[in-house]
Amino acid sequence: MKEHKAPATGSPARRLSKAERRQQLLDTALLIVREENADRLTLGHLAVRAGVSKPVVYDHFATRSTLLIQLYRWIDMERVRTFTEAMSATPRSQQETVQMLASAYIHCAADKTDEFHAVGAALAGSEEKAVVFQELLDNCVAMFASILTPHVNMTPQSLQQCCIGLVGAGEALSVALTRGRLKETEAVTAFASLIGGLIQTGES
Repeated sequence: MKEHKAPATGSPARRLSKAERRQQLLDTALLIVREENADRLTLGHLAVRAGVSKPVVYDHFATRSTLLIQLYRWIDMERVRTFTEAMSATPRSQQETVQMLASAYIHCAADKTDEFHAVGAALAGSEEKAVVFQELLDNCVAMFASILTPHVNMTPQSLQQCCIGLVGAGEALSVALTRGRLKETEAVTAFASLIGGLIQTGES
């Protein structure tokens, strides 16, 4: 989280815009989950850690559930953005692309210690989580389509439809992994095979 310091002239620090304040609160909420745990993430505690009054926090997040949902969404969007940028920064072979996509997706499912899973656990059973989770799956489909576009000769619509199937398969493999029916290496190998099959189909 960036510190907003007063200029050297001694004049007051610039007042944060609404968007900047919201981001500061999300950054602080993430720190609370990381350094303490998701159970400690309450609106009151967030106000204390962020150094603001409770009404400021309530102005951005009416309830704890709202805060958790927004944090859940933001963490996932940042993961997708970071991975997409990393993949597009350097040209990669088809084999590298397939392996990195499969490994990253399955690893995220296997790692139950990160903040995303901690916040998701705090939201367990909520209707809001189910809605947001579908939104995150849609974001993942868009990420797959973006990364695979250079490697296939398909219309955008056809590729998107195939990526919906890939992400669905990735979720099924992730569930099997968490239930102990597959090892992580087995899940990655299976998912890489499916992604590679799509590329071969798109080339024909």
